[in-house]
Amino acid sequence: MFKFAAAVALAGALFSGAAVAQPAKPTVVLVHGAFADSSSWNGVVEILRKDGFPVVAAANPLRSVANDAAYVSDVVGSIAGPVVLVGHSYGGQVISTAANGHDNVKSLVYVAAFAPDAGESVADLAGKFPGGTLSGALAAPVKLSGGGVDLYIDQAKFHDQFASDVPAEQAALMAAGQRPVTEAALADKSGEPAWKKLPSWFVYGTGDKNIPAAALGFMAERAGSRRTVVVDGASHVVMVSHPDKVAELIEEAAK
Repeated sequence: MFKFAAAVALAGALFSGAAVAQPAKPTVVLVHGAFADSSSWNGVVEILRKDGFPVVAAANPLRSVANDAAYVSDVVGSIAGPVVLVGHSYGGQVISTAANGHDNVKSLVYVAAFAPDAGESVADLAGKFPGGTLSGALAAPVKLSGGGVDLYIDQAKFHDQFASDVPAEQAALMAAGQRPVTEAALADKSGEPAWKKLPSWFVYGTGDKNIPAAALGFMAERAGSRRTVVVDGASHVVMVSHPDKVAELIEEAAK
């Protein structure tokens, strides 16, 4: 009788374990945009990791759409299992290209990000609606020995332009460590975007001065966003000032 009861208990435990077993969570790949770096995702990464998600914050080269998308594509290709691909700002154009050809990319999340259609550039979309003030906040271009120029935001204007809802001390650190983007990258035209085939989610703030909220709303609607979160007053770095809202949407996309 004891052996029978023990066998029943063991079978019950095994069955219970099988019933509650969950598939591995997808890996979240975060792609920063111009004038930012991978550390801009720190608050989001902390939440995602706490909730059990593997995370990679890729170092976007910011040299050209083709070059940057190829790099992110290589990162995605190195990951076994499903991927949620997340882009901020110019990084949205990068993920729209990098996701193509990867069956493991299951969803796209655009965080204050560009989602160009074929033949569009981020420069085209930034000027499509009034309200953007980036051009007046740029520092003098840095000439590159190989040709072309790098663009930075003037550090004195960075807080107001890029991160107005972030504490001034934190914004000053971000300004000093900002990653430049080539002028040519912002003019690069997109190919066929992955958002036409993959489900997408969007989050942005009404206080964005780099990409007008009207432009962000237009792109979200055009892409058929599954859910669009608009954060009142949030700046262009909504993932820094509101990491909880951004992480929540990413986790929704991961389901």
